[in-house]
Amino acid sequence: MMTSAQANVEVNDRARPDGGERTEIFINRELSWLAFNNRVLEEATNPTHPVLERLRFLAISGTNWDEFYMVRVAGLKAQIEEGITTPSQDGLTPAQQLSAILAVGAELMNKQRSTWVALQRELSEQGIRVLTPKGLSADDRKWLEKWFGENVFPILTPLAVDPANPFPFIPNLGVCVFLHLAGPDGKDKYALVPVPTKVQRFVRLPGGDIRFIPLEEVIALFVNCLFPSFKLVNHGCFRVVRDSEIEIDERAEDLMLTFESALKRRHYGSVVRLSINADIDRKLYDFIVDKLGVGEQDVFMREGIVGLGDLRHLIVDDRPELLFPSFEPRFPERVRDFGGDMFAAIQAKDFIVHHPYESFDVVVQFLQQAARDDSVVAIKQTLYRTSRGSPIVAALKEAAEAGKSVTAMVELKARFDEQANIGWARDLERAGAQVAYGFLDKKVHAKISLVVRREGRVLRSYVHFGTGNYHPVTAKIYTDLSFFTCDPALCRDAARVFNVMTGHDRPQALEKLAIAPYSIRDTVIDLIEQEIVHARNGRPGGVWAKCNAIVDGKIIDALCRASQAGVQIDLIVRGICCLRPQVPGISENIRVKSIVGRFLEHSRIFAFGAGHALPSRHAKVFLSSADWMPRNLNRRIETLIPIENPTVHQQVLDEIMAANLEDKAQSWTLESDGTYTRVPVKSGALSAQVYFMKNPSLSGRGSALKKSRGKKVKGPPSDA
Repeated sequence: MMTSAQANVEVNDRARPDGGERTEIFINRELSWLAFNNRVLEEATNPTHPVLERLRFLAISGTNWDEFYMVRVAGLKAQIEEGITTPSQDGLTPAQQLSAILAVGAELMNKQRSTWVALQRELSEQGIRVLTPKGLSADDRKWLEKWFGENVFPILTPLAVDPANPFPFIPNLGVCVFLHLAGPDGKDKYALVPVPTKVQRFVRLPGGDIRFIPLEEVIALFVNCLFPSFKLVNHGCFRVVRDSEIEIDERAEDLMLTFESALKRRHYGSVVRLSINADIDRKLYDFIVDKLGVGEQDVFMREGIVGLGDLRHLIVDDRPELLFPSFEPRFPERVRDFGGDMFAAIQAKDFIVHHPYESFDVVVQFLQQAARDDSVVAIKQTLYRTSRGSPIVAALKEAAEAGKSVTAMVELKARFDEQANIGWARDLERAGAQVAYGFLDKKVHAKISLVVRREGRVLRSYVHFGTGNYHPVTAKIYTDLSFFTCDPALCRDAARVFNVMTGHDRPQALEKLAIAPYSIRDTVIDLIEQEIVHARNGRPGGVWAKCNAIVDGKIIDALCRASQAGVQIDLIVRGICCLRPQVPGISENIRVKSIVGRFLEHSRIFAFGAGHALPSRHAKVFLSSADWMPRNLNRRIETLIPIENPTVHQQVLDEIMAANLEDKAQSWTLESDGTYTRVPVKSGALSAQVYFMKNPSLSGRGSALKKSRGKKVKGPPSDA
């Protein structure tokens, strides 16, 4: 089978446009994503993880694959249908990219299938089994028949499949049982039964052992209830994935109504992938493929379960020894020192909360205190993604109902969260908040919470900048940074950014922040160019960066120029990296690694040596909501925040970045050919995530830090 690197090189060599960009420094974006999902899948075979956690990684790889098809593959197909042949920055046309994706994707799905087979064996050894009807006892069947009659039969709709009946609509990610039946007259009959989405995909059987049976098998088992005159000859499942990218008419005047209409259209998007059981009757196969309008290259024959993302429902809580050890986030000592008073703690000193190692409750508490504090006169908040029953939204509603001026910048275009965000927006409006919906041509991705408080005769502002979303659930599994400050310049800048978002005007001159799409790219490139000047003048030149993706061609070009000037560049990129490192004469001073572990690495940190070897107290350090991608830098409102407080600066650079660079337990190295190699794990190898779970952050230690005065704060071992 072809690897992603082979696919990239093979097509790239054929496709370099004459006189175009230097395609040899770029790795294809889509193939880089496939390599990332392969790293996720590799964790499903990592023997150091408990077996249910490995199952979780397999399920995540399945869900990732679905979203990739719904958005990226669907987009390439649309370009091909429109006759677009413009090559990507690595020199591949849309058709060439799709061909490479299909080759690599087939290998990925085969690997997913073999991983599931292996995990089933291990789960069975641990007393967790997924049964077929053949493995059921008489008592099991009796229990299932009653359960089926009470919980499933009333909501099933059997659909005959023949020329006299129109083919039913199957929604996105919908699963259908297909049935080959024999009638009393000996004639064959074909039918479909859509699997209801409001019933668990795996039915847990009673008894001491942990046993499941897939819902589709239960439906087939009691098909006589649906077709009492027929006998079952054969059955199986298929599942459709539809184009889920929303197109927005830029002339639309009412953004809310536009999105509600677009969400309905997503439900009916064209089918971009059909997964179907390998043993399906050929006649029925041809009929389904024809009626769904799917090309042969988009049909994937599967053995066993279709829709591997649903395997997450097999992860049970009653076997904790098969899960990662439980972990309770710390509450920052600095806030406790002030009796939980967030405003007093922020006034005393800037600080950072490192999630999920430190509790997201700090962020919630910041807004709850603002809502209940009579001295607070205004709250301004961005909302990109948040949770069901969000305490953030509840606090904003409480503040608005109390008469405070509340402004909520709700981004309706947060992919797959659009419907939820429409609901939050309406709730907030009913409570009396001013709700703004952003731009038609840009997403608001910045994470800002601004509180204005009357203190004596003056107004003092407090601001929270985040690298992640205001989402208490994902904050337990995403690594992100929450920066609290009352620095007057940063607070004034935050207010100006809100004016940009609600007033739809260009920003005034900002004092410290840079924001996209107006200034982040230029700021980053200027900082890289400064490192080039330092290196050429004999001073150390260095760049450290941690983000989720590097795609932007202009920044990649700048990094390669810096490498050629002798600047040492270390990049920690969890997902997509289009920069090809270690190419002699071009990027030989650039090293790229990826960390994939228990928590999803999500924080964005950028550091520049400023004429000193990293890490250094002289370095220029920034947090950001933005990855180095064209979509973040061109079509989103994003923030780049300088870190100037010495303690916070030390925490971000000497603690967080240093530990991530030293990590050798969950790290992968990007090679010059585009492949990733897992860093060999030796005894005692540092895991950055385990280190942060065990060690409190520097800026949040408060009185605990004073108690250790005179002692060196423990950092990551340099020889791990």
